[in-house]
Amino acid sequence: MKQIPDGALLTTISPVILCGGSGTRMWPLSRENYPKQFLDLMGQRSLLQDTVVRVEAIPNVAATMLLCNHEHRFITGDQLANLPARDRRIVIEPVARNTAPAICAAAVLIAKASPDALMLVLPSDHVVKNDAAFIEAIQQAIPPATAGKIVTFGLTPTDPHTGYGYIRADKLYLGSESIRLVDKFVEKPNELEAKELLRSGNHYWNGGIFLFKAASIIDEFRTLAPDVLDSVQRSVDFGTSDKDFLRLCADNFSKAADVSIDYAVMEKTPNAVMVIADNLGWSDIGSWTSLADESTTDEFGNHVRGDAIVMDSSNTYVRAEHRLVTVLGANNLIVVETPDAVLVADRRSAQDVRKLVAILRAKKRAESMFHRRVNRPWGSYEGIDTGERFQVKRIVVKPGARLSLQMHYHRAEHWIVVKGTARVTNGECVKLLAENESTYIPLGKTHRLENPGRIPLELIEVQSGTYLGEDDIVRFEDHYGRDVADNG
Repeated sequence: MKQIPDGALLTTISPVILCGGSGTRMWPLSRENYPKQFLDLMGQRSLLQDTVVRVEAIPNVAATMLLCNHEHRFITGDQLANLPARDRRIVIEPVARNTAPAICAAAVLIAKASPDALMLVLPSDHVVKNDAAFIEAIQQAIPPATAGKIVTFGLTPTDPHTGYGYIRADKLYLGSESIRLVDKFVEKPNELEAKELLRSGNHYWNGGIFLFKAASIIDEFRTLAPDVLDSVQRSVDFGTSDKDFLRLCADNFSKAADVSIDYAVMEKTPNAVMVIADNLGWSDIGSWTSLADESTTDEFGNHVRGDAIVMDSSNTYVRAEHRLVTVLGANNLIVVETPDAVLVADRRSAQDVRKLVAILRAKKRAESMFHRRVNRPWGSYEGIDTGERFQVKRIVVKPGARLSLQMHYHRAEHWIVVKGTARVTNGECVKLLAENESTYIPLGKTHRLENPGRIPLELIEVQSGTYLGEDDIVRFEDHYGRDVADNG
């Protein structure tokens, strides 16, 4: 075990977790509105929850900051609510602008209170199996970060992986075997290049994890990417708070370049050093194949999760979310079933799932964006059936939650309570509905649904009309600060 530097355990660290994601690589389990960081892929918690728990186990850690986009703010909040209570802050990126503007915004916010605060920046969707080794690597990085260096972490490669970027680092930093001067960042290589990088012995996987002082990274932006810093600074200055979120100013944030932290800063700065982070059990879970490689298997190399039967098959990953899945005589397959879509892929082709998603988007298929069950700040709704001029949904409302006061131009709704108690506003009438009771909301009538009870409210909603899209909503009042663009 490496020796922990003196004073490292007493240094306060501010974690910054980047929660962006497009939901393409792990489709159909991930979707644009529910990307992989929110999924339970390896255990009982989501990747995001695992990341939060991991960083909050670091000694003397400060409040965690999470940066997510507008669409994911309530999912992020819900997932945090299911963890032990801690001081945390959710910052909303109004538009997607890659990692450089996001990290810059976090630095500006943290520097307002403490310019010399150390920021630990990391993705929300990676797997680390050895938390003790992770904390040890962070402690090794504290002295150079405190000295003003921009510290990144390199993972010793175990195979010629073509899905990761690499860091070339050979020269020792102040004589330390575990800390190197960064010489070069290498883009994702082809197979021949990856084999050569592995043989070289001085190239490491780029895990996208950083430690630095807020003031240090701001200085780097000021020198290397001043336009990004200017736009981000204005977006922070004109940001607004609503309920549990800090929302960066969209007009200013959108002017920042769509650029990664590697390209904007790390590839150009002379101040970059790298800590060798060994034995983390790290993976970015970049495809179904990589998840299958990280999963436990039977004697034939098969992994089964959910209601599935695999017979006379080998090296096959099966995940059943909704119904029985049977696999017979298959080899080297990925099979993933969800309520509204099924993926069957050769393990060697699983990295191309994003190409399938691109086709779905081009065809305007909702399956590229949403699951059949859609999460909302008040609960969720799930499509059960649909046809010409009607659709049926199962709606679940959390205890104490309520939908917006709203109306629809093109549809009427029938609500049947199957569990719990509903408080229904229907025009000027407000009444309680118990189990097995129902009500009718005419087209154009102002209405609201609330759960005044202590258990989840479940009901069946039957919509009928000429247009049933989620954008047919006029919102008059909303407890969650949403407008019509949010839907639901």
